[in-house]
Amino acid sequence: MAAKKQLNPMLKLVLDIGPLVLFFAANAKLGIFAATGAFMVAVLIALAVAYAMIGCIEVMPLVTAVIVLVFGSLTLVLHDELFIKLKPTIIYLLFGGTLLGGLALGKPLLGVLFDPMFHLSEEGWRKLTWRWVLFFFALAIANEVIWRTQTTDFWVSFKLFGVVPLTFLFGALQMPLINKYSIERKE
Repeated sequence: MAAKKQLNPMLKLVLDIGPLVLFFAANAKLGIFAATGAFMVAVLIALAVAYAMIGCIEVMPLVTAVIVLVFGSLTLVLHDELFIKLKPTIIYLLFGGTLLGGLALGKPLLGVLFDPMFHLSEEGWRKLTWRWVLFFFALAIANEVIWRTQTTDFWVSFKLFGVVPLTFLFGALQMPLINKYSIERKE
């Protein structure tokens, strides 16, 4: 069986974070509504580029794009920034809840997503999945607290300068667990 094509890691990073950077810049210059429109277009462009490069669209970016388009559209049509502010909470709860559901069914879903990169024992996948479940739920709570108590500009800045570095840091902090439960792939 042919190996599934993968995006270059740097291109993947640009496609994942690029729309958020554009959202931040557009908000600073044009306000939340123009930023929301720019974000929606950028997410679609990122999906199109990924599809053109590897011939498929991965599940997480697709789910994120659908939620961005739905909540972005509600934001623009109803001219109410509440919807774009709720979008991260919905995404974090959806990802955390999906991972939790997989655990409840005895199938750590991170293993399905990341097995091509990391080869962990079942216990390792279970522990790593629990950590990501808790992290996603913590991000959902943080998003709710911040958008409800801070200005829109602060909330937008937190999404780029808070959530992105926290996610990278959290991922890096998982390396000891990954190393501990890593197993050799049988060919």
